[in-house]
Amino acid sequence: MPATVADLVQRALAGFEALGATAEPIADEWQYLTDLDTVWRGRLRAVADARGDEPAAPEVEAAIDALVAEAGRVTDPHRAIDWLSTLPQVALAALREPA
Repeated sequence: MPATVADLVQRALAGFEALGATAEPIADEWQYLTDLDTVWRGRLRAVADARGDEPAAPEVEAAIDALVAEAGRVTDPHRAIDWLSTLPQVALAALREPA
């Protein structure tokens, strides 16, 4: 059974959460991290709400999985902060959604 858009949004959010945990030690960026979390989590959930049951093309699923895997390799907290603003935009592009 093909993955749905909602499934892929959940995968992207799991990668996003992992990046947030990696970035957490940078205390002076707490407000920025909170803002990123609020905005991007809301945007991705809006996509899942609007298109959640839509089947995703296999290449979109592969792109999201590769994106999340790459994010999982980020171990530096500062780099994780950069990825927190990038991962959602790449996920949205893969899902053919405007950022």
